[in-house]
Amino acid sequence: MWNLMMGFWQPVTNLRDYVSQNPPGATFFLCLLTLALSFICLSSYSSTHTLPNPDITKDWNHLLSALSQFQLCVKENASSSDLLSSTSSALMEQEQDRKTTTNSIKSLSSVTRLHLKVPLVVTSSSPGGSLKDLSLHTTLNASQLQLEGTESVNLTLERLSGNTTYTCLTISAPANLLPMSLLPPMCPASEKNISPIHVDASNEMPTASQTCYSLHSKNDPTFTVMLTSEEQSVAVRHLLEVSGCLLTVCLMLCLAAGLTHSLTRRWSAKSVKIV
Repeated sequence: MWNLMMGFWQPVTNLRDYVSQNPPGATFFLCLLTLALSFICLSSYSSTHTLPNPDITKDWNHLLSALSQFQLCVKENASSSDLLSSTSSALMEQEQDRKTTTNSIKSLSSVTRLHLKVPLVVTSSSPGGSLKDLSLHTTLNASQLQLEGTESVNLTLERLSGNTTYTCLTISAPANLLPMSLLPPMCPASEKNISPIHVDASNEMPTASQTCYSLHSKNDPTFTVMLTSEEQSVAVRHLLEVSGCLLTVCLMLCLAAGLTHSLTRRWSAKSVKIV
């Protein structure tokens, strides 16, 4: 009797017959198995590497990357007197801010002003553009910097003397728009009074007569908010639990396929014997 049952229940043969006769079922099984193995590999990677927090989508790397997409060009029809009058108020406000601020953050009602040292390189796209004692001022919409909201964001870029890889960025915007979790370091106060040049930010290619400046940002991993060890442990545990459930389903499908074909073969054999 036992030999008869083992003759009917042949797992390898049954599964091969099931695959050949039920391609959709076999495809579904392979998808589940692949998904389970992928979750296991992902859990192994997550347990040995530090991962960024997916809930934090706003950081300084994103903001600087969005800013570097623009060309900062001096207005073509602006005279020197116009530039002087337009920059005087910004210069006075900047100097007052430097004298009264003892840290990098200063809140005025709902507006926050930050004076930070950021990995942003300023280069001139025009042959006549000088980078010595350079300070650029512009105003952008929050959406242009991939920030939520439609408020205006005031930006002043000041090139550090003797440093070509970092720039002093003074940014003024509502506090709820800016990423406040991990801030770049405070920018040192400049000993020179540099008058900022008002520029227009544009995505279009500059004309030959314009003096424009390009921005190049470098991704800094210290600005990225990472998952804590507790959060990573929870994520790894959930991945392993889901993988275990999927593997259990795969095992049940294998047993069901083998038993179904065993019973079918046994019933066929009985029918032949009766005939």
